[in-house]
Amino acid sequence: MYSPDKIRNIAIIAHIDHGKTTLLDALLKQSKIFRDNQQVRERVMDSYDQEQERGITIFAKHTSVYFDDFKINIIDTPGHADFSGEVERILGMVDSVLLLVDAQEGPMPQTRFVLSKSLKMGIKPIVVLNKIDRPHANPDRVLDLTFDLFSELGATDEQLDFRYCYASGLSGFAIHHVHDKHTDMRPLFELITYAVHPPKGDLENPFLMHVSTITYDDYVGRQACGKIMEGTVKKGQQLVHIDENGVETKCTITRIEGHLGIEKVEMEEAGVGDIVILSGIPEVTIGDTICDPRKIVRLPRIKLDEPTVSVDMTVNNSPFVGRSGKHVTMNKIRDRLEKEKRANISLRIEDEGGDDKITVSGRGELHLAVLVEAMRREQYEFSISKPRVIIKEQNGEKYEPIERVHIEVPQDYSGTVIEELSRRKGELQLLDTDENGITAIDFLIPTRGLMGYRNDFLTATRGLGILTSVFENFAPWKGTIPGRTRGVLISNGPGKTSGYACFNLQDRGVLFVSPSDEVYEGMVVGENSRDNDLVVNVTKGKQLTNVRASGSDENIILTPARRFTLEQAIDYIQDDELIEVTPDSIRMRKRHLTENERKRAGGKA
Repeated sequence: MYSPDKIRNIAIIAHIDHGKTTLLDALLKQSKIFRDNQQVRERVMDSYDQEQERGITIFAKHTSVYFDDFKINIIDTPGHADFSGEVERILGMVDSVLLLVDAQEGPMPQTRFVLSKSLKMGIKPIVVLNKIDRPHANPDRVLDLTFDLFSELGATDEQLDFRYCYASGLSGFAIHHVHDKHTDMRPLFELITYAVHPPKGDLENPFLMHVSTITYDDYVGRQACGKIMEGTVKKGQQLVHIDENGVETKCTITRIEGHLGIEKVEMEEAGVGDIVILSGIPEVTIGDTICDPRKIVRLPRIKLDEPTVSVDMTVNNSPFVGRSGKHVTMNKIRDRLEKEKRANISLRIEDEGGDDKITVSGRGELHLAVLVEAMRREQYEFSISKPRVIIKEQNGEKYEPIERVHIEVPQDYSGTVIEELSRRKGELQLLDTDENGITAIDFLIPTRGLMGYRNDFLTATRGLGILTSVFENFAPWKGTIPGRTRGVLISNGPGKTSGYACFNLQDRGVLFVSPSDEVYEGMVVGENSRDNDLVVNVTKGKQLTNVRASGSDENIILTPARRFTLEQAIDYIQDDELIEVTPDSIRMRKRHLTENERKRAGGKA
């Protein structure tokens, strides 16, 4: 017999890279969900191709495992602040969270962000000190820091009295005390079953559910996912769907699905506490209520954090348009963004109805880059502008988004980093060097000041620094912030680049193109070593005569070209530049391709 008392709903929250997905792998494997001969890849929950490549979780994932006679529904959440929209909605579905903290690094900015969200919702977390078997792990210190973080974020006495255990997701064990034997994950399973209270609600009450996430299926359309708060639901049952305007629509449930391991399984009926996916409600969206016609209840809307950054998407009008992309018209781009809007409500898509641009706003550059990358893989081709921060007006004053930045660098590089962030209007909050010579720095800095800094940061710290940021609040405008310190090299005409021309231009700066790459007039082909833009000829060949040279031609030695990923390009460009995104390449170009147009536009400005 189905019993809500035997259900436990939890989410795993943590800073990026603290091992959520790996820990979940261990829980799945040890709950005997997979067949003995089944091939299971690592980080099995990260099913989206960009998640596997970037090594991060982008979309929250649901799974269920059985332990003794308990059913544990687990949700793996993203650790990146840009996907906080996912985290907030998920917390409404669960009764507790596993807060994962790296036993060496301790709590980080994202830990703070996801923990404060869960404490505000009245959730009592379970703390898991992960990576306990790392050589420099210091679990006692990290436990103290975690306790301090709880009290700093205003945890209640009950929340401060949190349960904790030690674990290693990679080695697949959990222990209650530091000196216990390392065997398996059982101690963590036991902790979940007795420290998490069963879902509230009664099987006898009329059905009630809050829609927390949306999935899309090509056969049945939109599907509503959420936790059943009251009653039971059967296939074919008639229910009422209430949208954001309070409009009630009757609907018939055509399919009920739950999770088992990483598979979706169809169910005939489901009850209180279960996390299910319902089909048959065509216009459903996040925050809607689904209830029994006998008892109409309208639940409060889910409030989402506002976007902080926006970019303009326009049709690609470069000379190379349509070479590799299938979908190049504004109508195609608009349809694709409309589809995205239906499934992903943390993005804001504004279309003025004109033919020239659509503005897409999100929680950060990575949030927008994931959408752009997904579109180029689907054979779309378009241009995007430099990201702008979203400004709010309050009492006649301009307010802009501020980020809390946490940096860890070897001590020798800390001076350069502090100097640069102060130049970008950052305020130093914390400076601390540990016994290993690693300096931790916390800054509050306008989002504008952080844009375009990540590339410089990696160069300045020789790739040894770690930089993470999380949105803090909106604060009064901080004044002008200096932009890129160097100009760019711009191609003066179309053609293929030549090794000879590249060799001669190396002294002028860093090239972004290699010999025999195709270029066009107005394309950005390198970075000037000075602060002005320079128009250059990268296609010029060597003048050959029919007289043989007495010596041999000198060998040309070229420095490899600097290649940009999408996020690096978004970070790099200035207001008068665009990124041309196509399925096979990412090019940077001037908004006005010919020098005359640029002069005319400059004169107007």
